[in-house]
Amino acid sequence: MPPGRPEQLRSAASRTAVGLAPAAYLAQWRLDFAASRLRTTDQPVESIAAAVGYQSAPAFSRAFARSHGAPPGRYRAMHRPS
Repeated sequence: MPPGRPEQLRSAASRTAVGLAPAAYLAQWRLDFAASRLRTTDQPVESIAAAVGYQSAPAFSRAFARSHGAPPGRYRAMHRPS
């Protein structure tokens, strides 16, 4: 690694510490936080999507389904107490 590139060193250190690149870690954290809100609140999916930084509910739904194996509405139905 060339000298004078501390951001690359920080990025490499971060990737080593949590196993993900910083941007991937943040994206996963946002989706995990959304999953928590889906399980514990009746807040609309669109509101949760906006709260975790998505400007598009469909984009949020696709990312959430990739990460958690089901779209937000189905995930909520499967993980809410009966």
